[in-house]
Amino acid sequence: MKQFKKTAIAMGLAQMTMMLSSSAMARPADADQQASGSIETVQVTGQRAALQSAQKIKQNSDEIVDSIVAEDMGKLPDRSVTEVLQRVVGVTIDRTMSKSDPEHFSVEGSGVSIRGLSYVRSELNGRDSFSANGGRSLNFEDVPPELVAGVDIYKNPSAEQVEGAVGGLINLRTALPFDFKGFKAAISADRTWSELKKGKTSPSASGLVSNRWKTPVGEVGALLDLAYSESGTRTDAFQVEPYYPLKDAKGNTVFVPKGAQWRTLEFNRKREGAYGALQWKKDEWSSNLTYFKSKYEMQWDEQAIFAQSSPYNIKVSPDATFNSRGALLTGTLTDPSDGGINFGDDTRTSNRKSDTTDLSWNLRWRRDNWTVSTDLQRIRASTHSVDSTVATGVTMPQEKVDLSGNVPKLIFTDADRAYLADPKNYYWAFTMEHLDQSRANETAWKTDVKYDFDHPVLRDLRFGVRLTDRDAVTQNSNPSYNWSPISQPWQLGWNISGLASLGDPRFSGNTNLHSFNNFFNGGVSVPSVVFPDVSLAQGFPASYAKLHAYHDILCKEQVAKQGWGSCDPWTAASFGASNYAGTNDQSEKTQALYSQLRFGLDNLKYPIDGNVGLRYVKTDSRAHGYTVFTSTAPNGGVMVGTPVPNIKPFAEVKDYENNYHNFLPSLNLRLKASDTLQFRLALAKALSRPDFSQLQGYTKLGESADSATNPITGVTKVNSVSLTGESDGNPMLRPTTATQLDLTGEWYFAPTGSFTVALFNKQLKDIIVKQMYIKQLADVNGKLHDFTVTGPINGAKGHARGFELAFQQYFDKLPGAFSGLGVQANFTFVDSKRELYTPVYSQYCTGGDTAANLNLNMNGCDTNGTTFGNLPLENLSRQTYNLALLYDKGPVSARLAYNWRSKALQGVNVNGTKGSDATDTNPASADYGKTNVAWALPTWSDAYGQLDASMFYKFTDKLQLGLEAQNLTDSTYKQLMQQNIGMMGRAWFKTGRRVVAKLSYDF
Repeated sequence: MKQFKKTAIAMGLAQMTMMLSSSAMARPADADQQASGSIETVQVTGQRAALQSAQKIKQNSDEIVDSIVAEDMGKLPDRSVTEVLQRVVGVTIDRTMSKSDPEHFSVEGSGVSIRGLSYVRSELNGRDSFSANGGRSLNFEDVPPELVAGVDIYKNPSAEQVEGAVGGLINLRTALPFDFKGFKAAISADRTWSELKKGKTSPSASGLVSNRWKTPVGEVGALLDLAYSESGTRTDAFQVEPYYPLKDAKGNTVFVPKGAQWRTLEFNRKREGAYGALQWKKDEWSSNLTYFKSKYEMQWDEQAIFAQSSPYNIKVSPDATFNSRGALLTGTLTDPSDGGINFGDDTRTSNRKSDTTDLSWNLRWRRDNWTVSTDLQRIRASTHSVDSTVATGVTMPQEKVDLSGNVPKLIFTDADRAYLADPKNYYWAFTMEHLDQSRANETAWKTDVKYDFDHPVLRDLRFGVRLTDRDAVTQNSNPSYNWSPISQPWQLGWNISGLASLGDPRFSGNTNLHSFNNFFNGGVSVPSVVFPDVSLAQGFPASYAKLHAYHDILCKEQVAKQGWGSCDPWTAASFGASNYAGTNDQSEKTQALYSQLRFGLDNLKYPIDGNVGLRYVKTDSRAHGYTVFTSTAPNGGVMVGTPVPNIKPFAEVKDYENNYHNFLPSLNLRLKASDTLQFRLALAKALSRPDFSQLQGYTKLGESADSATNPITGVTKVNSVSLTGESDGNPMLRPTTATQLDLTGEWYFAPTGSFTVALFNKQLKDIIVKQMYIKQLADVNGKLHDFTVTGPINGAKGHARGFELAFQQYFDKLPGAFSGLGVQANFTFVDSKRELYTPVYSQYCTGGDTAANLNLNMNGCDTNGTTFGNLPLENLSRQTYNLALLYDKGPVSARLAYNWRSKALQGVNVNGTKGSDATDTNPASADYGKTNVAWALPTWSDAYGQLDASMFYKFTDKLQLGLEAQNLTDSTYKQLMQQNIGMMGRAWFKTGRRVVAKLSYDF
């Protein structure tokens, strides 16, 4: 099938090339000479031409914008759109696959932030574009960069731009047939080599063909662009568990992790894209029809070993060493109480398929001073994901660690390695599956009118209308992540008669010894581990049923032995549960009107031009939801004390409607101090609507009471009544808004030379956080009662402010070959703050890992029962920079680019760094000293830099050979976990280098 698709692309391109080139070949031989006359021109090509074009866009734009333009048609300088965006001043990308699960690294990058904010809106050719992911923007890694001609990043919007971009607006541009003078065709192919995969390569291919013709009905153009890309990478990782307060042999408090571990992940992705465009113009009429389709499939398989021991049973050897704050540096860990350190060893597989289709039509009429344009768009997106984990377990006798260096060292004796290599020491541990599927659709129509003034000050007046109708349905399996034990040590003696040991012939087989070859690029040796076969993880649900039959055998033995108990059968997670817990069904309609006036005062000593406008938008949203009410409070009989509201339990469908409107003024001014020096002032109000995942209408309400019944009198005394609830979303959320100020200075001293500085301040209101809100229910008498519900609310304000610096220049005056040298550099500083409308800080942590534990979820809690607080906005690095050395001379075009960002908060209460066994250290607590408090550490990405390079050589004007390399320095990505003893190392990821060989030909 793979080969068939590649062949189909090649045949399609060849046929289109032959067909469209017929008119080009029929052109008179002297046509080019007639067109050019005797004028001698110098053509600028390569990345120098791309920078020149991008600089012109920035210089001449009405708004503050940064651009990246393809060096050659459809050939952006990185392997994904996400990687492209990180080169832009003020833009950063995530390096993990999921914000809620930072344990998995993303080689090509994932989410995008602008000026430290994730409120980013995405467009394709100025129209909405999104993925079906519960959000409002694209997964940029899903988009084939081969189809994109350029990217524009708007930092402060104008009234004519579609609302929704507080952080910024990213517009992906594709080509149209009339962008070329005539026939145009290009084809390219490449192979990618990943260092850690040792010799395995991945293919990619793309091609474009375009032409235009004069016909009796006007000029007509057609364009076809196809792309196919595969990528295979591997990521190796070390992890250290959070540090717990323990006592050493002398009785001193020290902080020791319950273990350290290693893992490897094989990642494969396939991206397919197709873009077609038809264009027509005649007299004052013009029109275009475009079709864009992007398909993305990724599959990763992971083998990971992780400590699941009891932290307070861990002992450290007498020769252990500690740092000045008592944190373990070196030593040997043991767990005599449990017969060894309990580890889980899982094989996990995850598959995601995404699809986005955009069909758009535009019609334009222009006569005299009037221009009218109408635009109709239909976009459909879908995604489907399966995540499956099957695990064995092993009790490791000991683990010697050295945490004093840059990367953890795990030291194993020959006996340790032999023990881990023996299947008889393992048992079947658990399974966990997760399913989700989403679809989203939007129909959008807009009409824009422009009137050009014949006036010394007024340039033009623009006004228009835009209507959208969008729906989105996301379904998660129920349970979402269905963790189910097969055999666990804590089940022994009451639920199962023993562990499902691989040494037992009844339970043996379906495993393999994974040797971790070339781990950390050959720099580290770790023991081989027995893992479940990948086919078990991929074989859900049939393989799961077979494994849980092992549990049933052991459970029946235990029930027969003790004479009581039950063996509940395993049930797979599934869609379509009767209570709609996993379904988020949303629809939204918007109506927008805008008016914008462009003006220019050219006769001033320092000319000023700009635009002023106002956009009005009305939003009508509807959430198809579900409400469940249950009660455990006493009901009936004689009751005294606090009255218990009499509310009948129910479960019902409920629709929520939320309507709001916003006025969004904007002002953009530009002062030209000279032909090369200009300054800008931009003021605007912007909004970012809540993600659809935050608008889910599923709410659980509950009534409970603290009561006691006198066994003699039968009278129930009610001490207190609790009316609480929990919601995964809040369909009544309002958008987050921002008042934005930008000041820039821009000096364009050469066609590819500029120095720019920008100051910005974004004042944010109604930031969405998870806190408390009130929901009312009526009792049987119609009296309303307040329930305190935990869920998303507009509960905070804040700011993001800072500055950007950018510089680029080619040193043309250097002698000889050195005149091709150039440099490109930018730096961004962002300071942020979030202030809750209702603070929830408490010095000591209490309670469990529930939505109602706001101190835990907002401020984080340490394993010693104390909280952190004062955390910044997530995913925001205070400092980022790019530095690139460029070369363009003759047939050679090269780039050496370094990207760096400082540490950033990834999240609080995320997978891997949370638990329920923190020590209660509150002196006023009745549970002082007990280990029953929920904890959740703030997880940070450490400062990270990566060096990439590319070099292309043009043998002729048509044939080009190139090499691209990512992560030349073999950088290690490090994660941190915040604890009271400091920023401790949590994980170290190694991905190795990637090298791409690319051959392209222009017809």
